[in-house]
Amino acid sequence: MNLTKFADELPIPAILSPLQKNRNYTYYEVKMTEFKQSLHSELNDTTVWGYENGYPGPTIEVEQGEKVFIKWINDLPDKHLLPVDYTVHGAHRDVPEVRTVVHVHGACVEWESDGYPEAWFTKGYLQVGRYFRKPVYQYDNGNRPSTLWYHDHTLGITRLNIYAGLAGFYFIRNQQERLLNLPCEKYDIPLMLQDKTFNPDGSLYYPRQPDKPVSEMETSIVPEFIGETILVNGKVWPYLKVEPRKYRFRLLNAANTRFFRITLDSDQPLYQIATDGGLMEHPIGVKDILLAPAERAECIFDFSNLYGKNIIMKNGAPAPYPGGEPVNENTSIIMQFRVMLPLTSIDTSVIPAYLQPYPKLKEQSASKIRFLTLNDMMDSFGREYMLLNNKSWDAPITETPTLGSTEIWYLINLTDDSHPIHLHLIDFQLLDRRNFDVEKFNQEKIIHYTGAVQPPELQEQGWKDTVSANPKQVTRIIMKFHSYTGLYVWHCHILEHEDYEMMRPYIVIR
Repeated sequence: MNLTKFADELPIPAILSPLQKNRNYTYYEVKMTEFKQSLHSELNDTTVWGYENGYPGPTIEVEQGEKVFIKWINDLPDKHLLPVDYTVHGAHRDVPEVRTVVHVHGACVEWESDGYPEAWFTKGYLQVGRYFRKPVYQYDNGNRPSTLWYHDHTLGITRLNIYAGLAGFYFIRNQQERLLNLPCEKYDIPLMLQDKTFNPDGSLYYPRQPDKPVSEMETSIVPEFIGETILVNGKVWPYLKVEPRKYRFRLLNAANTRFFRITLDSDQPLYQIATDGGLMEHPIGVKDILLAPAERAECIFDFSNLYGKNIIMKNGAPAPYPGGEPVNENTSIIMQFRVMLPLTSIDTSVIPAYLQPYPKLKEQSASKIRFLTLNDMMDSFGREYMLLNNKSWDAPITETPTLGSTEIWYLINLTDDSHPIHLHLIDFQLLDRRNFDVEKFNQEKIIHYTGAVQPPELQEQGWKDTVSANPKQVTRIIMKFHSYTGLYVWHCHILEHEDYEMMRPYIVIR
């Protein structure tokens, strides 16, 4: 489908207003609905799902430490917008076809409010999953100021619910960050990057069969989904008019499978100031930023001396990453900046030399080391699927960290793909990556390193909740389980993998 690039202006999600706010707490209600929305002016309006009649949903902005209650309300139709695969665990015919549960990605939160994949609910809460505890979630927002996002997390259909449009931003702010004098208000803009493919009538396309079709199946899970067009904030290849000054952009990869390697065709540096878990210690100037699904990076782009210029934000990551198809004339383009607005006032915002302290967790403080494999398997229909530590979703829980303890996890990737591994509840630090002999490991269960230790990339030197575990490497992360006990999950954030067994529960115990 040949759609004109830069035909539509970038939409910026509205900030959600609370229903109640007082000294003690803030209360929101957020409804999930089906509606039509224009994703490109040359397409018919597309039927999508969203929060509060918007895709992406409205941005929720809170203060650090603010006590927030959110009632998530499922007001969706009974029939799914996209093909459900009933062979997938958690999506068999014994559960309703349309069900939802919301996870605030990156939030440090009690387990009952974390959006556990089996805590789903239907319209009017008429049917609920076995771990559903309450309709109103509590968020204490103890995180550092950061760019989080909220999205669906239902077992077996997360990939479909997010692709249908169930995603939005969630910002935590504080006074300390405001004093840094970063670009703010209308110069602080979230950018949600996704990819989609459309049917000729403008409806969303999602495959009903894998590349090698399974004849006896009505619908079938695919090992990954790669879309043909790139969307930002729900628009295909949009443009944004900017002033010749500094802007803060909050970049989020909310795609199902696609990685993005982001550059500007003006060859100017991107000044990264934050990772998933908030501000870094110092800003870094880089030419490109690689974002795996669910990763965030906050950057300052400086358009000061570029009045009259058009700048294209480009993508250079093959899909699937790292060994897939290179980008083409469509998938290499993300959006355009038009430096054409007059300066409304002198730009006094800064890129500070120092942002905030980044205390490194010490390896010797770890009381437990876990060795966890990423495995590639085949099912009885000849379809590929992935496992964590060779275990399926409902195998007995094996990861049981103690509250207050520090652990190091060795993520041993035996597959050909990079997997963005996400842990709920906590932020971690990336220690290093190292190549190893996969064949020797498969035969003898011994890690035989074949290369030097690779420290984190500059852009990963901060608090993370999602990390790329690259093929034929051991990726080491360190974290402290400091705030809540209870039942959480860790998983690959390639949604097609997560939905088909590449997710495991873990439990924080006293």
